[in-house]
This record gives sequence, C-alpha cells and structure tokens, in this order.
Amino acid sequence: MAGLIKLLMAGVVDGVLKEILKKSGTGRTKRGKRQARTPTGVVTDLVKDAIVKAVAPKKQVSRKRTAAARSKHKRG
Repeated sequence: MAGLIKLLMAGVVDGVLKEILKKSGTGRTKRGKRQARTPTGVVTDLVKDAIVKAVAPKKQVSRKRTAAARSKHKRG
C-alpha cells in the first residue's frame, strides 16, 4: 500500500514540475535567426550600380503658402 501511494505521489510531483517548467519557459533554447549574406561579385556590383543610376534624384518642388504664412510674409 505504501509503495502505491509513493508511486502515485511521484507521478503527481513529476507532472506538476513539468507543468511549472513549461510555464516558466526554462529549459527551452531559442534559436537565433541567421542573416543572409550579401552576394559579392562583379555581376552583383554591376546590378547595384545600374539600380542606383536608374533612380533619379527628386527635384525640389515649391510649396504653396498658407493664408497665415502669406499674411506674415506681407507684413514682414
């Protein structure tokens, strides 16, 4: 009878410990994400240069003044 109670208690304690450890997050390892290597070579350099040259710089556009700004400009 004592052996049965001891076996039952051991099973309960093991279950409780597993649940506690699972909830606390201990024992788990996190795997870091790997960063992709940037490709190097003559072809990739040419492609990068072509992409950079294709994008033209934006021209500055004049903005319309608000009514308050116009009156300040008029006074000053």
